[in-house]
Amino acid sequence: MKLTKDVFLNKPFYLIDSSIYIFRAYFAMPERWQSPEGYSVDALYGYALFLFKFLDEVKPVKISAAFDESLGSCFRNEIFPGYKNSRAHPDEALAFQLSACKSLTTFMGIQSLASVRYEADDIIASHAALARQRGEEVCVVSRDKDLGQVLESAGDVLWDYGSDRKIAATDFANFFGVKSYQVADYLALVGDSIDDIPGVPGIGKKTAIALLKQFGSIDDMFSKLDAIAVCGVRGAANLPDKLLAHRSQLDMTRQLTRLACGIELPASDDELRWRSPSRRELTAFFKAFGLDKVMTRQLQRYNWLVD
Repeated sequence: MKLTKDVFLNKPFYLIDSSIYIFRAYFAMPERWQSPEGYSVDALYGYALFLFKFLDEVKPVKISAAFDESLGSCFRNEIFPGYKNSRAHPDEALAFQLSACKSLTTFMGIQSLASVRYEADDIIASHAALARQRGEEVCVVSRDKDLGQVLESAGDVLWDYGSDRKIAATDFANFFGVKSYQVADYLALVGDSIDDIPGVPGIGKKTAIALLKQFGSIDDMFSKLDAIAVCGVRGAANLPDKLLAHRSQLDMTRQLTRLACGIELPASDDELRWRSPSRRELTAFFKAFGLDKVMTRQLQRYNWLVD
């Protein structure tokens, strides 16, 4: 589904998965600039370009950005100690840039949130839940399909800004094979090697998609095991035994793959409202990180910056 620009820009509440765009810049930008302390600031530069371009195009009314700071301390590690166990913690140089990007987000007039217990996805899901209580639709700015769980209203959108791909809630299954509310069950079935989440052996992507299309959810599968055995999926006769053998694992992994949507967040209209950034404050910010010369043109070209 291709949304028209006019319709898309009427979305009242944007939720940015910031780490996606920081790491995109971190791995894509050549090493050209350093802070006075000697740290590379190329990711900060790339992320700054993303924010300027995004804000200039969207000019949001309400916006919030979420950051990941829970590696190793997330509540999911209490459920499954191996969760994201293979991921390396940021070294000092990367941590420097991540912190700088978070500060820049605030200077750009955007609410910036992180937690040592919850992930950025959980913060976004909780914001979306609160937005629905206010009768608002949300636009999640990310390429992470896990955040498809957030899409509930017909007007909710997942926007991969880097690829300019906009996926409406009603069209999610056409891109990912399962409906947005089935994402957590899908990931529990197939596993997620990136997050070190085990899946059910013998159930791959095609089988999981076929099962969810026919039966809707894992809970429904367990109530219809006889039907699964003759459902027409390749290897169907063995699927009930595979599911039963991993029932306790599935109960556990769904706790990992489901997003927490009840986090208490600062979510008043005033706290979420985008504030036009100060050109003077941004100049001082970029100077502190050795980027004042390269960012001069950016700071001059946007008339929505406040002098």
